[in-house]
Amino acid sequence: MLREVLISKLHRAKVTDTNINYSGSITIDKKLMDKVGIVEHEKVHVWDIDNGVRVITYAIPGKNGEITMNGGAARLIKKGDRIIITTFGLFTEKELKNQKPKIAILDEHNKVIEWK
Repeated sequence: MLREVLISKLHRAKVTDTNINYSGSITIDKKLMDKVGIVEHEKVHVWDIDNGVRVITYAIPGKNGEITMNGGAARLIKKGDRIIITTFGLFTEKELKNQKPKIAILDEHNKVIEWK
């Protein structure tokens, strides 16, 4: 049996911009992506702490500190909102024994302030 479990989480990221004219996705600071193991074009879940909106999209790498909501999601998640960005993966029971998610808590400037 496979179980779907958390792989990575960026907690309390701050949206720095929106781009309604982009075809879709979320742009995430490339260094943050690398730190928690999010790869380019990977499916991500984005949960808005401020308004409760949840979207599923894909990640594209961005500049230092950048978190930009693109496309239609930019109508729902606004600049300045605090969000949670997560990825999940499928694991066998054996693989789960060694699986530990990478969870980064971010500050107002999207810098890691704590690891969980």
